[in-house]
Amino acid sequence: MKPDADVTSQSATPFPRWMWVPAVVAASFVAFPIVGLVVRADWPEFFSLITAPSALQALWLSLITATCATLLSVLLGIPLALLTVREFPGVRLLRTVVLLPLVLPPVVGGIALLATFGRAGLVGSSLEAAGVSIAFTTVAVVVAQTFVAMPFVVLTVEGALTSLDPGFARVATTLGAGPTRTLFRIVVPLIRPALISGAVLAFARALGEFGATVTFAGSLQGVTRTLPLEVYLLSDSGDTPGAVAVSVVLMVVAFVVVATMYRKTSRGGRQ
Repeated sequence: MKPDADVTSQSATPFPRWMWVPAVVAASFVAFPIVGLVVRADWPEFFSLITAPSALQALWLSLITATCATLLSVLLGIPLALLTVREFPGVRLLRTVVLLPLVLPPVVGGIALLATFGRAGLVGSSLEAAGVSIAFTTVAVVVAQTFVAMPFVVLTVEGALTSLDPGFARVATTLGAGPTRTLFRIVVPLIRPALISGAVLAFARALGEFGATVTFAGSLQGVTRTLPLEVYLLSDSGDTPGAVAVSVVLMVVAFVVVATMYRKTSRGGRQ
């Protein structure tokens, strides 16, 4: 019997009954720590803990810098993905370097940024001579977040571009559309779900960035102290209720953003 052509790929995918066991274990492995965090929160004092001036400053700074880093990741990641899907000498090396921040320890990334954009860095020394300072400023936070977040945009857009039917672009070219017009009128709309997914992943990664930020930007209240740094400082100072409360806020913000964008991406994929 032939399978029904209307069966979706999800329902047609084999799922042996024994797979329920590792699937449930995997889901529990992720869900239980989140539940534990919620249970551990001091709910009677929760509002006062999350409305502390330092927590509000850190939250506002995190949202602003993560948004800026996401925009930069998209603006720079799309051209980079368009380049890395092409065939030319050295493309594999380029792609490896671009995706390196995905596996590089964040602290190492922060040191690399400091060695490049610090006061005595490869580029930073020239910038300092021109009166421009990046390290240990709010700009440094955005740079660190973009460094670790942009590979997510490149990776997702690459996947969409490689699975795209080249016939669309050829038809557009035949009809007289130039490369720029074809890119923005044909290619970008077709890869929009993947682009949204990449942007969401980049935002979530930027929002939770810690290692590269604290190494390259430091932890100056109101300037470079993002929400993850605030959580660490609260925990390190023994303020466990405050650390848990701020962690819950960070988790809720990330959950809402990812859930909302994932819903839009799913709708876009079904169109």
